Amino acid sequence: MIRPGTMYRDVGAVISRKAAQNGCAVVKTYCGHGVGRLFHTSPSVPHYSKNKAIGIMRPGHIFTIEPMINDGSSWSDALWPDNWTAVTTNGKRSAQFEHTFLVTETGVDILTARKGAPTSKLIWDENAIKR
Repeated sequence: MIRPGTMYRDVGAVISRKAAQNGCAVVKTYCGHGVGRLFHTSPSVPHYSKNKAIGIMRPGHIFTIEPMINDGSSWSDALWPDNWTAVTTNGKRSAQFEHTFLVTETGVDILTARKGAPTSKLIWDENAIKR
């Protein structure tokens, strides 16, 4: 889906649909962002459907996708007093991950791919994440 011509707002619909298919919800508080001379810059890349993100992916764009996915149907979150730690409001489990992408003329390079992993598509490898 990451390639020239894709609208940034379409990313959220795909993430939300996949989360819902697995009994989860996407937190709406946080979004992906552009990476450039400033680290957190435009575009904003919301991870939920029916968002109002603007912009179309073009070659050379660098941005992150970093959803916080909650177990269950609640997308609500809260911050601990440290103003950094995000938790679910219902006490259920949550997970967050981040990848950084470069839009190329023909698709995408995953800049944060694991060593030896393909950089043109994400592969879920359970052995790579086991401790």
